[in-house]
Amino acid sequence: MANDDAWTSLRLNPRQEELVERLRRDRMLSVSALAEALQVSTETIRRDVRGLAAKGVVVKQHGNVLWPENRDDEPLQRRMAANMGAKKRIAQAIAKEIKDGESLLIDSGSTTMYVAEALRGHRNLTVVTISAPIAQLLAPGEGNRVFLAGGEVRADDCAAYGPACLAYLAQFSAETAILSAAAISREFGVMDHHMCEVEVCRVLVERAERVIVAADHSKFSAKGLIAACALAEIDLLVTDASPPAEMAATLESADVELLVA
Repeated sequence: MANDDAWTSLRLNPRQEELVERLRRDRMLSVSALAEALQVSTETIRRDVRGLAAKGVVVKQHGNVLWPENRDDEPLQRRMAANMGAKKRIAQAIAKEIKDGESLLIDSGSTTMYVAEALRGHRNLTVVTISAPIAQLLAPGEGNRVFLAGGEVRADDCAAYGPACLAYLAQFSAETAILSAAAISREFGVMDHHMCEVEVCRVLVERAERVIVAADHSKFSAKGLIAACALAEIDLLVTDASPPAEMAATLESADVELLVA
């Protein structure tokens, strides 16, 4: 199991968060340009970059720093760095929707990792999850009971998938499912990149009384591969910016409550 420092968040200070956001926006910046923009020394930037590069968040190249090329399914640490501030706001908003003593089904994803972190102050939660890091975050909480599904464990995020995982999840019934998404589509709803993720999503939706989806604004324009659940199956969508008008109209017609953090 990953240690707490590796998984609770990227543990970035405000300067490092700004560095990551500038790089995500501009794709490539020189060390000197970053130092000037952040008003620190080049050595401070080099030190920050070394740490971020070791986690796979950025790439160093001859005096420059690069945001890695986009891929459909980036490593978890890099996904957690992207839109970090937005994901933290979404997580805090979802945590306010959860009562002490509530039963939760939680999938694995960068935003749901932040949700788990935001829930650490809650008590007497019953949590069922496929994510070992999320289980590790919430198990120490006062009065919490945490159930971790077994199955084939994916190296990237230490999450379990496969038939054994699905059979385990199907035994539970909970008040709320908290789901992440690779994309939110007007036509297809919540979308993911891998069938194993979609299978988990469908079971969690079926076994929960209420479904909350955590998705930052980038998911409205992102492309997914496989439809996981229809918009009509979502009770609450929590995001960080108002969706495009057509998406907002589609969500309203599907009776999805929208919360902008």
